[in-house]
Amino acid sequence: MDVAHRVDCVVIGAGVVGLAVARALALAGREVMVLERAGAIGTGISSRNSEVIHAGIYYPSGTLKAGLCVRGKALLYAYCAERGIGHRRCGKLIVASAPAQQQRLAALVEQGRANGVDDLQWLTGEQARALEPQLHCHAAIVSPSTGIVDSHALMLSLQGDVERAAGIVALNTPVTAMKWTPDAITLVADDGTRLSARSVVNAAGLQAVALAARCEGLASARVPHPSWAKGNYFTLSTRAPFSHLIYPVPQAAGLGVHLTLDLGGQARFGPDVQWVESADDLEVDPARATGFYADIRSYWPALPDGALQVGYAGIRPKIHGPNEPARDFLIQGPAEHGLAGLVNLFGIESPGLTSALAIGEHVRALL
Repeated sequence: MDVAHRVDCVVIGAGVVGLAVARALALAGREVMVLERAGAIGTGISSRNSEVIHAGIYYPSGTLKAGLCVRGKALLYAYCAERGIGHRRCGKLIVASAPAQQQRLAALVEQGRANGVDDLQWLTGEQARALEPQLHCHAAIVSPSTGIVDSHALMLSLQGDVERAAGIVALNTPVTAMKWTPDAITLVADDGTRLSARSVVNAAGLQAVALAARCEGLASARVPHPSWAKGNYFTLSTRAPFSHLIYPVPQAAGLGVHLTLDLGGQARFGPDVQWVESADDLEVDPARATGFYADIRSYWPALPDGALQVGYAGIRPKIHGPNEPARDFLIQGPAEHGLAGLVNLFGIESPGLTSALAIGEHVRALL
């Protein structure tokens, strides 16, 4: 058997979270190697989302999602300003399209305040329409600290930080097996290369659960069951008459079909929630546009017929099923599974992009 190459720390997965974790470890003086199965960084979850910088409103107080989102938002805005990464603090309106939804808006304000989001403002329908004349709503919350970011430029910058700190990002390097021993964690790559690492961070996104299940020495009871919640997006063929992001009140498994803008002003709608059997199910069914029109017209009645075009789809790496309560991020370190040097990142869905730099801090502290 070939002798394994020795490295201090390996991060598996070069999405925005994996790169942020690798950056945090490299800047702390660790020798870091990032292993990415694809031929480029950020081709998975990180390339198929809304690119929204979330404020931290929706998540139960005391959860990792709440704390890491609020902390990550502050870190992300500062980082983007420092590095010249495209972003805009455009703000978001969460709208009650029916009077019965106003109570849910009020609950969101209280939840946000409990999480440290103290800039939320309540708007009457008239005040909301003064900001966005084509908006239909009975009341709204404005979140001034919600924004958008060029996620790929962000990831390129994070990769640059890793490499300037003497880290390595190795592409086309899927990890097929892991084995934990008290002395080291051994990784086997698809081409047979073996690495012996003191620390391993499993940030493999949609493959994180499957990779952990192949880790010899990790108890199977510590590996959650994965579920796949597909989110479909449609784009607008004309320019949107909105300057803010527009969100309905949230749904059970997602935040509803919302309107987001990219940095060029192009509008897209989504994601919806479609539970699927495979993480590779990325085709958008054009027939789903019918439901999109109905949802969007609840807050934008003037949406023209035929204005929606098929966009793209992404997969949320859920660790709960369609009829189960939503779960928090599961950042599983040695204190949880008993294996020194190993950290598994499970269920890192939204607000993972916003939280990425804070997740990096958190994992660095665990190791």
